[in-house]
Amino acid sequence: MTQVGEGHETAADEAGPVLTFGAPTVGEILAERYQLEQHVNNDSAGRQVWRGIDVVLRRPVAVVLRHPGGDSAAEMLQAAVAASRVLHPNLVGVYDAIDEEQRAYVVREWVDGESLRDLIAAEGPLDPARAIAIAHSVADALTAVHATGMVHGNVHPGTTLIGDDNRVVLADARADAADSVEADVRAVGGILYFALTGHWPHTEVGRSALPDATRDSAGNPAAPRQIRAGVPAYLDDLTMDLLDRRVAAPAAEALTAELGRLDAAAEEEEFEDVGPLRFVQGGGTSSEPARSAPKIMLGVGALVIIAIIGLVFGIRAISNSSKPNASPTSTVDANTGGQPGTDDPSDAPQGDPVKIPLTEDMVRIVDPPQGDRDDTGESKYVVDGDQDTAWKLSYFKQPNFGGRKAGMGVLIHLPEPRALSDVRVYTSAPGAAIDLRVGDKDPGDTSKGDDTIVKSYARLSDGDGAVNTGDKQILDGFDPDKKYQYVLVFLTKLPRNEDTPGYQVNVNEIELYGF
Repeated sequence: MTQVGEGHETAADEAGPVLTFGAPTVGEILAERYQLEQHVNNDSAGRQVWRGIDVVLRRPVAVVLRHPGGDSAAEMLQAAVAASRVLHPNLVGVYDAIDEEQRAYVVREWVDGESLRDLIAAEGPLDPARAIAIAHSVADALTAVHATGMVHGNVHPGTTLIGDDNRVVLADARADAADSVEADVRAVGGILYFALTGHWPHTEVGRSALPDATRDSAGNPAAPRQIRAGVPAYLDDLTMDLLDRRVAAPAAEALTAELGRLDAAAEEEEFEDVGPLRFVQGGGTSSEPARSAPKIMLGVGALVIIAIIGLVFGIRAISNSSKPNASPTSTVDANTGGQPGTDDPSDAPQGDPVKIPLTEDMVRIVDPPQGDRDDTGESKYVVDGDQDTAWKLSYFKQPNFGGRKAGMGVLIHLPEPRALSDVRVYTSAPGAAIDLRVGDKDPGDTSKGDDTIVKSYARLSDGDGAVNTGDKQILDGFDPDKKYQYVLVFLTKLPRNEDTPGYQVNVNEIELYGF
C-alpha cells in the first residue's frame, strides 16, 4: 500500500541529502500524540512512511518522517501547512506538521486503499468509465486548490489514492516555484492517459518511474485509441488536447465540469451516446457540442494555406505574363550570414525527421575554464551506438559542478548546415539539467575556446530553470526555417548519485534528428 506519492521530487533533491531517520520504533509516540504502528515503506524522496494512531482522537494517521529537519525540511513543512488549509473530499487531510530540528514529520489522513499506480500494476488499464471517474475526482480536487491561489504540483499516479470505499483522493502536494496551474491541469490528462493505457506520458523520475508512453519519432505519445480498443473518440481527443501544449489548457473548474458530464453519462449507462466534447479552450463550457481545437485549427489552417497558394500563383502568373524574359528565381545560400541558424525558406524541412549519423570526429567535449579537461576524448562514447559505453563525468560535491564552472557538454559539428528537429540525450540516471545551444563556429578545442562557446552560443532550450526528470531527454527548439551546423548539448546541473556520495551522471548516447 502506498500512502505517499512518488511524483515530482526535485524539491527534495534540491534541499540537499535526504536520509531516512535512523530506525524509529513501533510504539514510539511523536509529539506526545502520534504513536507509530507500522513502517509502510520509504517514499522515493527518501522519507519513511508510517501508519500510526492519533492517541488523542483515536484515529489512524499516516506519518511521513524526514531527517534532518530544520532548514532542509522547510519546503516539505510549508507544503503541508498550505495543504492543510484546503478541505475537500478528494484531498487527503493534513493534520499536523512538526519540526524537531534533527527530524521533521507531517501527519495526515490515513487512506485504506492503494495508489492508482499500484492499481494499474495489479489490474492493468481501466475501462473508460472508471478512468473518467478518477480524473473527475482529481480535477475537482484541483479546482478547490486553485480557488485558494495555490498549486498542487504533484499530480501523479502515485499521489492519486483509491480508497477501499472507491473514494479518490489526491495526496502529497509539493508545489514549488517551477509548478503552475497549467501543469496541474495537464497532469489530469496524464492521469487519464495512464488509466486508459497503463503508461505515463510525462517525464518520470527515479525509483517511481512508470512505463513510458509509446512515442513517435518526434517523441510525441501515441493516442490511447492507437494503443487499445474501446476508447471513445471524444475521450481520446480530450486526453490528447490536455497533453498538447499547442492547445490552450482550460481552467480546472471547466475541466471538472466536462469530466463531470462524461462521468454522469457513464453512471446513466449512456456512455457511448454522450456525443462530442463540449469543452471550450477559452476555459468554460458551451451549451452546444464543440469540435476540438486542433481539428478546428487544422481546418482553418488548410483554408488559409489554399488561399495563400492561390494568391501566390496568381501574382506569379501576372508577373510572368508582363515579363516574358524574366530569369528564374535564385535560391538563398545556406552558408550566408554567419548566424547560429541560417535562413533558407526555399528548402524548408518536409516529412518526418530522421536520425543523422554522428561519428567520433564530429563531436568533442566542451569543458570551460576551471575545468581540468580530463574528459577530452570521451565524446566518442556518446555516438558509438552502444548504450553500455558512456562519457563518465567526475563526481562533484554540489549539483552545479561544485560551483566551479557553468557546466560541461558535447559539441556537435556537422559537415554542413542542415535543418534539424531535436536532440535526444540518454543518461545513466534521471535528474540532470540539460540545455541546447547553437553557434556559428568552433573557436578551438582549448579552455579559451570552450569559454567562448559557452558565453556566445544561443540557447534554444534552457535546462537551468528546472531539472529534467527522465533518463532520456528530448531537446528541441530548432527553427524549421533555419539550418544549423554547430550544436552544443550542455549539462548545467548533475543529479545525486545513489551509489556514491556526491553528484554525477554518465551520458550514454546522444542522437541528433533532422530533415
